[in-house]
Amino acid sequence: MNVNWDGLLPIEGAVIVVEDDLTLRSLMTDILAEIGSSVLAFETADDALTHLLQNHGSCPLVIVDQRLSGQLQGIEFIEMVQSRWPAIASLLTSGYLIDPTDLPAATLYLHKPWSLEDLVLSVATVLQPGKPIYPSSNRSL
Repeated sequence: MNVNWDGLLPIEGAVIVVEDDLTLRSLMTDILAEIGSSVLAFETADDALTHLLQNHGSCPLVIVDQRLSGQLQGIEFIEMVQSRWPAIASLLTSGYLIDPTDLPAATLYLHKPWSLEDLVLSVATVLQPGKPIYPSSNRSL
């Protein structure tokens, strides 16, 4: 997989991915790595929250599935992250329809199944608002 985008700014710090489906978690990790991000992936929001607490919230973005194993669900996790570390951007994914009024403030919703382009554009939208990105003409998948 080779993902090239014009206008994509470097991502400082590790993006946290929380997804209980191993295939999707691996796919998101691979796509984010292709666009130059380091990634920390977790199966549960509980584990991701523990990591953030131990590392003082040093992370630019959390990408979280809504329905997870463990105590915390996606929206609840994002609300906790935003209340403690408001500078962390958030992206919620789900295969179920989510009422937009249920989303925490400034959280982008990405409905499953999403495409590679959907994920990259969503990451860019939350991390570099107002700075559009475009697929490079020499892109190959």
